[in-house]
Amino acid sequence: MANNQITDDETRQEEIINMFNNIATTYDTANRVISMGVDVTWRKEACKEAFKNVKSKQINIADIACGTGDMMLHWENEGKESNREIKSIIGVDPSECMLNVAMEKIPHGIFKIAQASKIPLESCSQDIVSIAYGLRNVVQRKDALKEFYRILRPNGVLVILEFTAPSTNNLLSSLMQFYTKAILPIIGGAISRNFKAYKYLPNSINNFITRESLEAELLLHGMKTIFSKNYSANVSSLIIAQK
Repeated sequence: MANNQITDDETRQEEIINMFNNIATTYDTANRVISMGVDVTWRKEACKEAFKNVKSKQINIADIACGTGDMMLHWENEGKESNREIKSIIGVDPSECMLNVAMEKIPHGIFKIAQASKIPLESCSQDIVSIAYGLRNVVQRKDALKEFYRILRPNGVLVILEFTAPSTNNLLSSLMQFYTKAILPIIGGAISRNFKAYKYLPNSINNFITRESLEAELLLHGMKTIFSKNYSANVSSLIIAQK
């Protein structure tokens, strides 16, 4: 039974990776249109809050599920604005096509093709580990959390930006859920010409856990939440946890 579960998880993960390979060239455009650019503000705040809690003079950062490299660019820019010396930023992603786009945007970047559950980085080597809107696409989430803990230095911080399931329902959250279920697939599908992919994305949000449940999982894996915030009627969440 256990072996069957592993096989099923691997198959599911490969399907998700292939989906991102197929939408890589249009991903940035679709993302900006769907989010109306507001995710840029969320990413900036995540970087600023993380830097407040890292004391190292030279900072090593690993961005997991880095996709097309958006978060890596934010780390670079906010590091300069915060007068922090960044020693390295490494982008890790299992999608070769997404990494190809990232390498065009960041020619000087360091990239590794790998899954979040098997990160090819040394233990206790990173001051910051980030994953922006990628955790819900990791089938073996608990293995990934173990890896985040492993590669973080003591007192290092984990930054998670994710679309989480709302813990309470109100009119605004219902409207946001309607947008993600009904409108998002149409817009994303039209831009990418891949309607299947943009039907998967809202479903992955609905099937994900709440921010509170994710914080509890992090604590079980040795990482305590030191900052958290909800955006857009609790559809998106920022969590910063410390090892």
